[in-house]
Amino acid sequence: MRAPARAPGKPLVHVAGRGYRRGMAIARKPSIVLDCPDPAALATFYAAMLDWQHTADDDGSWAEAYGEGWPPLCFQRADGYRAPEWPGQEHPQQMHLDVWVDDIPAAEPQVLALGATLHEHQPSTDGGFRVFLDPAGHPFCLCRANDG
Repeated sequence: MRAPARAPGKPLVHVAGRGYRRGMAIARKPSIVLDCPDPAALATFYAAMLDWQHTADDDGSWAEAYGEGWPPLCFQRADGYRAPEWPGQEHPQQMHLDVWVDDIPAAEPQVLALGATLHEHQPSTDGGFRVFLDPAGHPFCLCRANDG
């Protein structure tokens, strides 16, 4: 098999045995979509925490929180929604969000006032992050921002 030709300055990335040049996107504008029982409520929570805007469909099936320069967080209603059980794996979290703050102890009461709950399992050994649950039960972490 012959190696694919390389364009100067464009490293080749191999995915599933195929070469793709960086800068040749197949898709663009990713968003993160979370299932939940109440999309508008969850969009309101994240918009308030991140100081973003939010919008919701009239039928209550979809909502978005969005901030300039960031991919949107989207929320879709899932009938029979069941919150993740973390750190257990019977109903795994599958993903979580990390958000960066300058001062975790100062940010904690603010996210709690918005409707978050502090998770009982706190795996950080150095205080670099703290685990919370959003109002729909998705884990997220407040992470200490690094100055470097």
